[in-house]
This record gives sequence, C-alpha cells and structure tokens, in this order.
Amino acid sequence: MNIRAWMAFTPLWLLFSYTVGAFSLWGGGFLYQWGVIDYSGGYVIHLSSGIAGFTAAYWVGPRLKSDRERFSPNNILLMIAGGGLLWLGWAGFNGGAPYAPNITASVAVLNTNVSAATSLLTWTCLDVIFFGKPSVIGAVQGMMTGLVCITPGAGLVHTWSAMLMGAFAGSVPWFTMMILHKKSSLLMKVDDTLAVFHTHAVAGVLGGVLTGLLATPELCALDSPVPGARGVFYGGGIAQMGKQLGGALFVTVWNLVVTSAILLCIGLFIPLRMPDDQLMIGDDAAHGEEAYALWGDGEKFDVTRPDATRTGGASGAAVTEDTVEQRLTSMGARGVTIQL
Repeated sequence: MNIRAWMAFTPLWLLFSYTVGAFSLWGGGFLYQWGVIDYSGGYVIHLSSGIAGFTAAYWVGPRLKSDRERFSPNNILLMIAGGGLLWLGWAGFNGGAPYAPNITASVAVLNTNVSAATSLLTWTCLDVIFFGKPSVIGAVQGMMTGLVCITPGAGLVHTWSAMLMGAFAGSVPWFTMMILHKKSSLLMKVDDTLAVFHTHAVAGVLGGVLTGLLATPELCALDSPVPGARGVFYGGGIAQMGKQLGGALFVTVWNLVVTSAILLCIGLFIPLRMPDDQLMIGDDAAHGEEAYALWGDGEKFDVTRPDATRTGGASGAAVTEDTVEQRLTSMGARGVTIQL
C-alpha cells in the first residue's frame, strides 16, 4: 500500500469506522443497550480490524506474483520476541478493562493466559498431525488467535471455559486458514499477507459467540458492561446468541462498507498502490532505506548511482521483475550463508 494513502486512511478509519463500533458496543450505545456482550474488544477491536484489513487488501490488490511465491519470514527470532510482548501486553489489555485491581481483573488475566496457552498447543498439535512437524510461526499464530478469542469474555467466564475457548481458537482459525482458505476463490484472490481475516476476524467472532454461551451470571454481575448479562448455558436463552451474532453482523457490515468508501475516496486523490518500480524492489524503496543491509549495499536505492535499480535511473534502463531478481541474487539478497 502506498504510504501516503495509508497515512490518510488510518485517521479516517479510526474516526468513521472504529469509533462507531466502540460507541455502539460500549458506553451506552445501541448494541450495549440491546445486550451484546463484548468485555474487552473482541468485536470492537479485532473483528473490526480483521474485516478492515481484509477489505483494504482487496482494494489495494495483491503483491507481485514472485513475492507471493517466495514469502519467507524476515526474522523469526524477532517474531517470537514480538509475540511475547503481545502476550505480556494482553494481560494489561484484558486485565485493565475494569479500571481497578479487583477480582474481575485477576480472572481476566488468568483466563487470558490459559486461552493463549491452550490455543498455542492446539494449533501446534494440528500442525504436527496434518503436516508432520511443528512450526514456530504456527505457534505464534495459535497464541494470537487464543488471545483474540478470549478478549470478549476474559473477565466473564470460568477458567475451564477459557481453556475450551482456547481449544476452539486453536482449531477453527487453523481450519479456515489451512483448509478453507485454499478452497475459497475469494480468500485466494485477496492477498491477506498476515492472515488478519483468520487471526482477528474469525477469532473475534468465535470469541463473541463462545462468550454468549459461556458467560457466567456471577462474573457478569461483578463487572459486565451489560446489565443482567449471562450466557446461553447459564439461563441467557437463545436470544443472547442472536444478540451476539447480530452485533458481529453489524460490526462486519459497517467496517466493510465504511472501509471501502474511505479507500475509494482516497484513491481519487492518492494511488492506493505503490509505484511499479518500488514494488519490484520492495517497500523499503518507499523510504529509501533497508531494514537489513547485510550484503553491504545500503545505498542501492540511491537514484544518483549509475546502476540504480529503478525506472528513470542514471542507466535509463527500464526495471523489470527479471532484472531486479538477477540484481538482488547477485548481491546475495536471498540471505547470508555461514559456513561452520
């Protein structure tokens, strides 16, 4: 995505899309008054961002075919570190929802950890069963879906329920990502690079539905934003499930429509995609920098260089995907091999 279009999109989406969902589900909004339960943002944050990210990926369009085919991780160690920070921060995210150091906060923190751990193990086990080996990336994705799924009910369900939610969080998004995605023409068409549809939208809806089933009246009475809230299994009736599904539908449709409208309006003034020459080199070219100059060529985006790899450079040669591939390969851009 063009960085300028992204800078215009972010505040507009926060104002016209995210804020509407937040004020509808929290703070006395109409979904709050109706009785939709969302303890800490499973719908408000994760469902909305998952739908918005998927919609934006549709309008921006896919990456180059060569990039999609060889999309190897940039740095798995940093991904693990980032995942650990996310897990740690989520304890404050869910535990801080009551704005007080009380029983609800402690229950929320415990359930957050239980769900994340269970989901991580479930995802890893499925990788082993179906692909023959575990994956660090899969473990982090399982952790993420577990955290997202527990968010709408972190302070409202028992710990055994959090474990059950983690098991679903590690299996349902795994199925949609690994199996259903490859069978759906729409999902295959949209270049959802980080799989936000599965890790946030699917997990967010799943968490909201399970909260509608498993929210206990005792915990809801302590700190639920919805008066008299309780899950279907605790006397809430099938009507509570209808409310949860209705809330998910509203957030989904609103984000789909508003995100599309914002991007189409921005596209009238700013191109949504990066220029072709920058796509050939990579998104680092938009900033004239490299994240990792491991091959000692930190100025390869300098237009003043005679062999600059871009259209209109001093060499005057048009950039093609083949020439960029050859240049990057010659520079060792595919990585550094260390002989031990």
